[in-house]
Amino acid sequence: MAEATRTMIELTGASRRFGALQAVQSFDITVDEGEIFGLLGPDGAGKTTTLRMLAGLMDPDSGSIKVAGLEVRDNIDAVKDQIGYMAQRFGLYGDLTVEENMYFYSDLFGLPIPERNRLMVEFLDMTRMTQFRTRPAAKLSGGMKQKLALMCTLLHKPRVLFLDEPTNGVDPLSRRDFWIILKNLSAGGMTIFVTTSYLDEAERCDRIGLMNKGRLIRVDTPATLRASWAPYCFAIETSDKRGARHSLQAMPGVLACEPAGADLHLYLDPEHANAAHIRSALTNLGFAPLELLPLDPSLEDVFIAGIAQEEARAKRTAA
Repeated sequence: MAEATRTMIELTGASRRFGALQAVQSFDITVDEGEIFGLLGPDGAGKTTTLRMLAGLMDPDSGSIKVAGLEVRDNIDAVKDQIGYMAQRFGLYGDLTVEENMYFYSDLFGLPIPERNRLMVEFLDMTRMTQFRTRPAAKLSGGMKQKLALMCTLLHKPRVLFLDEPTNGVDPLSRRDFWIILKNLSAGGMTIFVTTSYLDEAERCDRIGLMNKGRLIRVDTPATLRASWAPYCFAIETSDKRGARHSLQAMPGVLACEPAGADLHLYLDPEHANAAHIRSALTNLGFAPLELLPLDPSLEDVFIAGIAQEEARAKRTAA
């Protein structure tokens, strides 16, 4: 009989407010052992606040947060032994070398010297940083700094890894290397919860959550999210794209109509739209010849459509 999958992260009704700002609202999610979960949302959506609550750096105002089966609020020291946390900004010591930073964090974690030396060799090889072990951290590239931060975070062998936009501002090659490392860690059983603003990185996650204005909109695999929006996403072919976009934005059932390179992408509300009616309305307005072509949506399309749908629902509720 196959071993049951273990839940390593569980949020139930987690909320956090800062004054008048509801940063996180009624957040519910579970993440299984060995899963890479990506939290995707615009700036100010509440991603960092969610991550900080998960890591025990702040308490929720209400709700429950469990990591590795432990209620974070009541077991903060035990939880810290189980997790690694990387903040957005590089937080190591620039005047220390790569290996000196690793020595320092090994001492903080109380690692025996033989274990420290073994892990250092393993991690330096894993990140291809061996040749830079004597370089001061301040003189590393952005990608190398993030690799060093990751190595120091992994020294105490956490079971759950929290990463807050770890490759923000990092060059594409270093981003690719970083994600190869994350995939290998996940394959070894580590649970990874990462916030990102890069859609190509979201594609690499096992599941993603779309977040906007403190609320979790949708959670699923990237492929399932794309498939769920496929019937409601279209590319528009017309000689007057600017005029068509202006007219579409005022039509009921249209969530958004946005330029996508040289194309025009149309997103319809699944609850209140009919593609045939939209086509007929545009034709009656004089936008002919005109085609609404079914679109195989990218995660960018899903992101735009999902947030537009959430905002449309909020407006209807407030009306």
